[in-house]
Amino acid sequence: MAEKARKSALDRSSAWVFDVRDLAHAAGIMREETGDLPAPAELGVALIGVQEGSNVELDLRLEAVHEGVLVTGTTTVHVTGECGRCLDPIAYDLETDLQELFYLAENVPEAEEDVEQYVVVDDLIDLEPLLRDAVVTALPFQPVCRESCEGLCPQCGVRLDENPGHHHEVVDPRWAALMGLAGSSAETAEGTKSNEMEER
Repeated sequence: MAEKARKSALDRSSAWVFDVRDLAHAAGIMREETGDLPAPAELGVALIGVQEGSNVELDLRLEAVHEGVLVTGTTTVHVTGECGRCLDPIAYDLETDLQELFYLAENVPEAEEDVEQYVVVDDLIDLEPLLRDAVVTALPFQPVCRESCEGLCPQCGVRLDENPGHHHEVVDPRWAALMGLAGSSAETAEGTKSNEMEER
């Protein structure tokens, strides 16, 4: 996930990097950021996610506090993917809450290992990692088109919702060899009986 503290230089050309010069060291000042930004790449998990470049709707408040800049608000993204059971397409809008404190460099506290901290870098903050953490953790690990979806038959791929009585005769592989021997024995016995009748 995230590094212990985000202190590396930020790309000013990124749509997700915001200038907070007016908020640094100005506790009590606040501004709102609303509108749409393009979704970054790889915003999702294996079967479901947000298409790169699609609109991410922002409704944020950036507030100057003693420690740094507090970001709160919501984002709305359009999620697409496929059902993990039947592979049908899935599409819906997902709203996630954002709340994170971006520390001024001189106020970064000593953090325990694996504790994520965000930092104001050269009067800039990067909201992309914050968005990524909020959206990815809100996505289902095993998405389904509906909870009652029966999925596909693992033997032949037929849709089980449309064929509720569908099933296959499954033979325990440990018995398969014995069944083969039994069949061979029956054929041998039948052949012997036929030979005896011909001899008579």
